[in-house]
Amino acid sequence: MILGLTLLYVGAVLFVNGIWLLGKIGDKEVSVINIMVGVLSFIIAVYLIFREPDNSAAISTGAFTLLFAFTYLWVGANQFLKADGTGLGWFCFFVSITAAFVGASSIADIGINFELWNTFSWFAWSALWFSFFCLLALAKKIQHSVAIYTLFCAVFTGWIPGVLILLGIINT
Repeated sequence: MILGLTLLYVGAVLFVNGIWLLGKIGDKEVSVINIMVGVLSFIIAVYLIFREPDNSAAISTGAFTLLFAFTYLWVGANQFLKADGTGLGWFCFFVSITAAFVGASSIADIGINFELWNTFSWFAWSALWFSFFCLLALAKKIQHSVAIYTLFCAVFTGWIPGVLILLGIINT
């Protein structure tokens, strides 16, 4: 259920960030959801890491969750600080490479159910964070495309799977 909770709010923050990238929400307003979801993700990650210190799977999940938590907290902070996002862009490059490795390592676990979605999501997130790197660190003029892809990831890698897990329709 923790995964469903996390994915639901990752879907929410990506959805709002996609709308923000389309220019429909102001910087300060979008920072609120980024900070709230960043804090929630941080708490979940710390819980997973320290709940069972000998459980390597929980620690791994917590560590990867922190990548997302730090991203959302950084986005929120950048809005208040009026930072240009270059540093965040380089962090997104790091997250993108890490997500690609996680996606590649999950290929061996592909089954019919959750594992296929999990692998797809890690590769989708890798591409998304790479697009944030290109947009922020390399200053590529791709904001509209990144916004649309962010909305796609919000719905199909966060929101829908999160709701389905929370409703018990998908078992992880």
